[in-house]
Amino acid sequence: MAALILYRPAEHEPLTAEPWDEERVRAAIAAVVAEAESALLDDGLWPANERDVDEGDVPPFTVVYLGAAGVAWALAELGSHLDVGPLVERALERYRERPDLGEAIPSTLVGESGLLRVLERFAPDPVRRERLRECVAANVRNESLELLWGAPGTMLAVESLDGFDDLWLDSADALWEAWDDAVWTQQIDGRSDRLLGAAHGFVGNVRALAGRPDLLGAERLAELERRTVAVLADEALHDRGLVNWPPSEGERRPDKIRLQWCHGAPGVIASTATLAPANDDLTALLVAGGELTWAAGPLRKGPGICHGTAGNGYGFLKLWRRTGDDRWLERARAFAMHAIGQLEGRRFSLWTGDTGAAVYLRSCLEGDARFPTIDYW
Repeated sequence: MAALILYRPAEHEPLTAEPWDEERVRAAIAAVVAEAESALLDDGLWPANERDVDEGDVPPFTVVYLGAAGVAWALAELGSHLDVGPLVERALERYRERPDLGEAIPSTLVGESGLLRVLERFAPDPVRRERLRECVAANVRNESLELLWGAPGTMLAVESLDGFDDLWLDSADALWEAWDDAVWTQQIDGRSDRLLGAAHGFVGNVRALAGRPDLLGAERLAELERRTVAVLADEALHDRGLVNWPPSEGERRPDKIRLQWCHGAPGVIASTATLAPANDDLTALLVAGGELTWAAGPLRKGPGICHGTAGNGYGFLKLWRRTGDDRWLERARAFAMHAIGQLEGRRFSLWTGDTGAAVYLRSCLEGDARFPTIDYW
């Protein structure tokens, strides 16, 4: 019987043999920060890399995923000397004048609530806080049912904010009501999908619901864990002790398979590794996904956290925290050394560029398994 295709080797490359070197990692972080500080434009934004610009886009960008809000958040995390509050205030003004996607939307990663959430951390203001409430409320029943546009993303934005429990719970209730089958159905750009991945699908929604067990309640939490394990077991693609998950429910086409945070095992691991910690079946599935990620090697696409080497490396950090096995930290650090060699320069975005990769390097230094913005703001 032919082996099942779990990933596409052409999308990966051999891992560097360079050993873990804290001094080199710190130097790489400092270089990314310095370059971003020096590249800041007069309007308070950063130039867009051509690889991040699609037809019809009007850069430079402002939002968390590709734009100034995400870069500013990362630079503050990395110890930049820049005062990020005024920068994100200007980015918010620009967004309201000319939204990145052509129309204003309330979402977190690609919309207004993400800019407001970054400002809530670095330059809190009661008027903007009330506007954040309006954005979250407006997004409760967004039919996309995923992280970038939908309520799961705005749930994550307010997960740790005092005074937003009512809106988090409204969003959770709506998401739960829409969960009428094994996985959710997304409506994105006029297309109906049943996706599994972290960015646009099932496990991203699971992560959002699992973020406030005190609000979700014991009964729903138990049901969330049961249903999640069942879906991941049913949809897992197995071959010789390794596991991946397809981009969408029931998908088996080799040309569709991915092995990255947004679609595939690394995102499944990053989204569910804290769920049902005593469930050995879930642990075994996630470990098998981690073994595939390690065997495949770093992604050729670059160092980013969405579909790059750093995003895959966060899966290792999550497994280290779940299992206590130090080999996962060692593997995360090996991917970090490889990511240093992939830094492109002049790619200023949190999710696709060098700034997000630099946050991953810091995570490997500090043993911090939290995924940027998903797990903390």
